[in-house]
Amino acid sequence: MIRRSSVPERDSKDFFSRVYEVTKLIPFGRITSYGAIARYLGTAGSARMVGWALNSSHHIPEFIPAHRVVNRNGLLTGKHHFGNSSTMQQLLQNEGFTVEDDRVIEFHERFWDPATEL
Repeated sequence: MIRRSSVPERDSKDFFSRVYEVTKLIPFGRITSYGAIARYLGTAGSARMVGWALNSSHHIPEFIPAHRVVNRNGLLTGKHHFGNSSTMQQLLQNEGFTVEDDRVIEFHERFWDPATEL
């Protein structure tokens, strides 16, 4: 079980690891937001830090499905951290998402909220 806390961890590596553990649980064909992960971890104001953690996930050997995490409006704000600007969109389209103008069209219908799903 992932440990929740009411105060952001002082050790960012621990926080990043917690972000990765939640992100690995996002089911294929579902999507969530940086803020939803932050709220689940008990650090509601740290959506941006969740983004930083996911940007760093590309440098670790384990696969973290960071492409399944977008901003609260369904925008692919992290797309530039995937090697090129179309990789994130391609990964989402491979899972059946429709992406137009860097926005997931069915964001609300396929939203996965760790606070209610875990």
